[in-house]
Amino acid sequence: MPRSKIDALLALRSNGRLLVGRDRIGLLEAVIKHGSITKAAKAAGFSYKTAWEAVNAINNLLPTPAFVTKTGGRAGGGAEVTEEGRRLIATFHRLEDRLARISQLIAREGLGEHEEELLWSTGLRISARNMFRAEVSQVRKAPVDVEVTLKVSDRHAIVATITNSAADDLGLAIGSKALVLIKAPFIRFAKADQAPPIARNWFAGVVSYRADSEPNSEIHLDIGRGKTLIGVVPRQAAEELDIKEGHEIAATFDANHVILIAG
Repeated sequence: MPRSKIDALLALRSNGRLLVGRDRIGLLEAVIKHGSITKAAKAAGFSYKTAWEAVNAINNLLPTPAFVTKTGGRAGGGAEVTEEGRRLIATFHRLEDRLARISQLIAREGLGEHEEELLWSTGLRISARNMFRAEVSQVRKAPVDVEVTLKVSDRHAIVATITNSAADDLGLAIGSKALVLIKAPFIRFAKADQAPPIARNWFAGVVSYRADSEPNSEIHLDIGRGKTLIGVVPRQAAEELDIKEGHEIAATFDANHVILIAG
């Protein structure tokens, strides 16, 4: 039996207040079409006052205005959407398209026991090869930076070092969820039995895949619990370590090379 269609609405909010939604994007598109805030408000179904509140909120969100008035002011002049505003419109529609694909997937297959992971990962396109869903287990603040420990499985934890301002912006706290990203070139490999005395991010495992090109080798390391780390290292380094599929090695990376995305 086919599932009903899910209509997902994208809305960007700050402190519970709407900043950008489909209606406000529609208002900007109406300004492009009509060249007037009065005509655009009427076409989009806004009152004149609400339309101005909407475009002011959008302008406050962006580094440069999305909307400007032409000579003559509100009473007699026209209005136009800037290049920044046009980029906002295009970006919003790209995000909306991705959200629609997620909605279609849910409508077609439904949500299982891992719905959170589905919603976090489907439709995301990120250059970092290593992406983990994690839970913050420890936050240690220092004058300059913050050390965050994130649990990615019942056996694995990743340590990230970020600035105090970044930690505040992300709202990280024990129990909060985050995406952990590490780019493949940041991964280094070593003998599994050569862990340094203090190893922040050190994961022993079994090589599940190796592919070589002239300068580099791509290594996939199964670290257990269904987790895999992918690294790209100079081919000479892979040869010196005698990295082969089925062999045990370890992967390591610096805490300040970890990127966090909080939800």
